Amino acid sequence: MLKISEVLKDTTDILQQSGIVEPRREAVSLLAFYLGKDKTFLIAHPEYELTEEDEFSFYQLVSDRANRTPFQYITGTQEFYGLDFEVNEDVLIPRPETEIIVENAIEILQKIENPNFCEVGTGSGCISVSILHNVPKANAIGLDISSNALGITRKNAGNYNLLNRLELRKSDVFSALSQTKFDLIVSNPPYIPSEDIAHLQAEVRDFEPLNALTDGKNGLTIIEKIINQSPEFLHPNGFLLMEIGFNQSEDVQKMFSDEIWQSVEILPDLQGIPRTVKAKVKGKR
Repeated sequence: MLKISEVLKDTTDILQQSGIVEPRREAVSLLAFYLGKDKTFLIAHPEYELTEEDEFSFYQLVSDRANRTPFQYITGTQEFYGLDFEVNEDVLIPRPETEIIVENAIEILQKIENPNFCEVGTGSGCISVSILHNVPKANAIGLDISSNALGITRKNAGNYNLLNRLELRKSDVFSALSQTKFDLIVSNPPYIPSEDIAHLQAEVRDFEPLNALTDGKNGLTIIEKIINQSPEFLHPNGFLLMEIGFNQSEDVQKMFSDEIWQSVEILPDLQGIPRTVKAKVKGKR
């Protein structure tokens, strides 16, 4: 039987050889997850021995990670805006830059008496659930073209007792909506150009759902559809918040008509990259 110190050294070597950027940190996190212990336990008990059964099962996880399965898909969870979300290969892994949408959505909706919003492409539900968790008076409709993704959204919303305020519909962009009007529309659409997919990290390229990463074209077609169709579903003076790619801000800005929109901002992420569109529709149309 191997001790924790031996397992960590061995795992670090395996992950390093596989090109994992921080192999020691990931080795510790992976073993802590498997044992159901915190990292301080591993440091304080290097002599703790794994059973043969544990060794076999743990090294299967190590093999998965060495083959570049994202850590979050192995553990089945990812933290986002202070909450934990279940994730699997049916949904994108929530990322810190997407929290910009949540921060701005909360600021907008808190000023409205009985606010409502719509999310196009719910994925894990991290955006809608985080907003609803922080704006108790809000209600929402979540749309996604993937039934499996909607199932994950439903799980995550249920974990925070929000299903009474979040209605989920299978929808290609706005196809499942009719006359509903919202104070806000939010979206993290597929915006990576298809030609860039091959250059992504293996963890993203080979495991995250392709239809949530790219439109299969130049990365702008779904963005443009959301911009063009959003005014139909927004109250006067309603907002659109949408994540875009790092080099798309100029092209996206040109999609907004001055006749329809009264304010368009491109908000930077923490690295200064233009990341989130914040647009306000005109009061009278």
